[in-house]
Amino acid sequence: MVAVTRPETTLAVTRGAYRLLAEMAYAPLAEVGLPNGRRADLMALGPKGEIVIVEVKSSAEDYLTDRKWGEYAPYCDAFFFAVAPEFPMGLLPEEPGLIVADGFGGAVVRDAPRFPLVAARRKALTLAFARLAAFRS
Repeated sequence: MVAVTRPETTLAVTRGAYRLLAEMAYAPLAEVGLPNGRRADLMALGPKGEIVIVEVKSSAEDYLTDRKWGEYAPYCDAFFFAVAPEFPMGLLPEEPGLIVADGFGGAVVRDAPRFPLVAARRKALTLAFARLAAFRS
């Protein structure tokens, strides 16, 4: 059996979560900078203008040493963790949504609670998202 490295796990989970979001009619982007200086692993714009942020966790160590995910809430309507199938799910808090993913796709195991953004912030984030997407193409 070949050991999978943490970067390989991160890449696979990110790819699977990205594909899942696209299947759900969201337009995802990876590595999106936020106004507070943080970087979302995935940010997606939904068909009704909703904004979702997904934080990818590749291992228990990754989760336990990186607690910045609480700072994403002001910039999304819903927040999810995305993890590999073998991730110890009991470590994760129950409040955020949960996606289990691999390199081929994913599934929403627990939906995220929705906290609608204020209209002005939604407009600013949507414009920034659109500009980022345009510059990447």
